[in-house]
Amino acid sequence: MVFILTKVTSLVPRRVSKGWICNVKLPINAVARVLAHGQYRLQTTSSEQNASILPRKPKTGVLMLNLGGPEKTEDVHDFLWRLFLDKDLIPLPAQSQLATLIARHRTPGVIEQYTKIGGGSPIRKWTEIQGNGMVKILDHISPETGKKFALDGIERAVAFTQYPQYSCSTTGSSLNTIFRYYSARGMSGNMVWSVIDRWPTHPGLVKAFANNILDEIALFPPEDQSDVVILFSAHSLPMKVVNRGDTYPMEVSATVHRVMEELGGSHSFRLVWQSKVGPLPWLSPQTDEAIKGLVARNRKNILLVPIAFTSDHIETLFELDLEYVQHLGAEKFRRPDGTASRADMARGP
Repeated sequence: MVFILTKVTSLVPRRVSKGWICNVKLPINAVARVLAHGQYRLQTTSSEQNASILPRKPKTGVLMLNLGGPEKTEDVHDFLWRLFLDKDLIPLPAQSQLATLIARHRTPGVIEQYTKIGGGSPIRKWTEIQGNGMVKILDHISPETGKKFALDGIERAVAFTQYPQYSCSTTGSSLNTIFRYYSARGMSGNMVWSVIDRWPTHPGLVKAFANNILDEIALFPPEDQSDVVILFSAHSLPMKVVNRGDTYPMEVSATVHRVMEELGGSHSFRLVWQSKVGPLPWLSPQTDEAIKGLVARNRKNILLVPIAFTSDHIETLFELDLEYVQHLGAEKFRRPDGTASRADMARGP
C-alpha cells in the first residue's frame, strides 16, 4: 500500500441522505479512512467471520479513483458530455439535454486549452506513477476495470481516492459509479470492499507538499525568497453544495494548516479557490482575484500551490500556468509540479 490504513470501521452498505451531505451509496462491507491519528483495526461483520480466519491471505486489488481526462483532443467532446451528465459531479435541471448542449458549446475552447498543454490530459500517466509499487492499475473507474477485477478472482478490493480531501462531487461520484457497476451485474457480494475516501492530513501528503514548496522557494532569487507569498489554490465548489454539509472546504483548510506547520510558518500564505463555473455563488476568494490583489500591492513573488490535486492536469498546466499568471502580472511566479512522483508520498509516514 502507498498509504497506511490507520483506522477501519465496519459498515454495511447504506445510503447517505441527500438532504444532509450527499447521495452516496456505498457498495462495501467495510469502510477505511486514513486519519491523522488512530490505531489500525478491522471489525468484520458476521458474514466475514469465516473469511477472516482463512490460513491464506485473500487476493486483494486496489482501485485508484480519479476524475480522469481526455487522453487526446478527439476525446474532449465525449469526456465533457460524460462530465456534465454526472449528477453527483454537476447537478443540472434536464441533465441529459443540458449535458449535450454544454458539451457541444465548450468543446472547441477546451480542445484549444488541451492543445496548448500538449494535446491531452496527463492524469492517467500520473495515476499510474502513483500506483507503481502498490498494484498494477489498468484503468480508472470503468467497466473494463470492474471486469478485470472479477476475472482475476479478487476477494478484497480497496477503493483508493486520489483526491486527498473528500467531496460528494468527486470521491462521492466515484463511489456511486462503483455501486452502479456491481449492482447492475449482481456482483456486490463477491468482494469485500474497503474505501480510503480521504487523507487530507496524512504525513506522506503533508511532507510531499512541504518539500515541493521548499524546493520551489529555493529557485527564487536569494534576495526575494523571504518575500514569497504562498497561494494554496484548490478547486472551488458551489456554495449550495457547501451549505448542505460537504466537508471539502474544511478538509482543504486542514491540509493547508498541516503543510504550514511542517514549514514552520515561514512565509505569508492564503487559501484561494479556482475554476468557478456559472453565475451562482462559489467558494471565495478566487485565485485570479487574489493574484491581482497581490500584484496591486507590489507583492509579485508568488508561489502558487495546487493543494487539492496530486497530479498535474488542465487546471494546473493551463489555468494556473498560462491563463492566470501570464495575464495577471506576476513577475516572479513559480508553481510546484504535481506531488505524484515524490517518494515522500509513496513512503507515507
